[in-house]
Amino acid sequence: MRLALAESPVVALLGARQVGKTTLARQVARALPATHHFDLETPADRAALAQPVSTLRDLHGLVVVDEVQRVGALFEVLRPLVDRVPLPAQFLLLGSASPHLVRGVSESLAGRCRFVRVGGFALGEVGSDALGRLWARGGFPRSFLAPSDGASRRWREAFLTTFLERDIPQLGIRVPAETLRRFWTMLAHWHGRIWNAAALAQALGTGEKTARHYLDILHGTYVARILAPWHENVAKRQVKSPKVYLRDSGLLHSLLSIGDLEALRRHPTHGASWEGFALEQVLALTGDANAYFWATPSGAELDLFLLHEGERLGFEFKCEDAPTMTKSLHIALDDLHLARAWVIYPGARRYRLHERVEAIPLAALPAALSER
Repeated sequence: MRLALAESPVVALLGARQVGKTTLARQVARALPATHHFDLETPADRAALAQPVSTLRDLHGLVVVDEVQRVGALFEVLRPLVDRVPLPAQFLLLGSASPHLVRGVSESLAGRCRFVRVGGFALGEVGSDALGRLWARGGFPRSFLAPSDGASRRWREAFLTTFLERDIPQLGIRVPAETLRRFWTMLAHWHGRIWNAAALAQALGTGEKTARHYLDILHGTYVARILAPWHENVAKRQVKSPKVYLRDSGLLHSLLSIGDLEALRRHPTHGASWEGFALEQVLALTGDANAYFWATPSGAELDLFLLHEGERLGFEFKCEDAPTMTKSLHIALDDLHLARAWVIYPGARRYRLHERVEAIPLAALPAALSER
């Protein structure tokens, strides 16, 4: 984030509610000589920015605006402020709803804003010894750091309730909380599968357009991921619908009523849970700007295909003790021209499956990515 602030007059820090954006912003602000913080969840700060020009034009240093999507008119005001020469102030915008924030930027701050996306705790931050805890509880700081599994579950349940009953309505979205919770739970059971609007709409008793609208809400508030399919001019048909995941494994487990790591290991969705968890850990290292999955109707599939630093990389996620080379990986190596591929599993040993494929523990991936 410091690099983004050094290069751009406006930085947008984007991520789900309660994921640590405010804490990160305060840590950055402490190192700067002059900062101003506005939290648009507080009535006083909302009132101050009801007249944004008079409030912001004379400020110097770093100006932090938290939950910026709540004041849409702010974007039009920022454009002339960040075009001043010399520039007296930079702006750090914290947002938890991408459609609102990105729309404002595209209309008013195009070319002036850098985006930094923030997830929860990653494995590299908590250490490999905490892998099971991170997988079971998820990366929200208060969930991961809770004193017990029970306290973690109660925090996540409170988060789900607050998110549905307060946060979503504050965005101007008029969907009954119980309806969106039902859809979210259905999506948890669909986690890691190819999106099928018709099936989910039928289960929900609504239309396909409505089901897609609900998915867009969860995706736009950073609690669901839509992983796009990769299309290439190869001599086979390819799947063209995206895959869907819940981004935080702890919320996934709460929606599936999975209490702890032992219960997770016995649950029929533990393989899909590992896939989503490991996928998010990989993307925390590489970014998700060029992330896809690949599949053909005949059954060949690659869980994650990345264009990363000039290379084509492949990833499979297997919740097995000793994964082996698969036919799908052989096909993906040839059809996608992969430079390297890894099978990420919850074990401790790194071993080769093919001249371009390794089975590798999740904690060893950062070192493997840096190798050539």
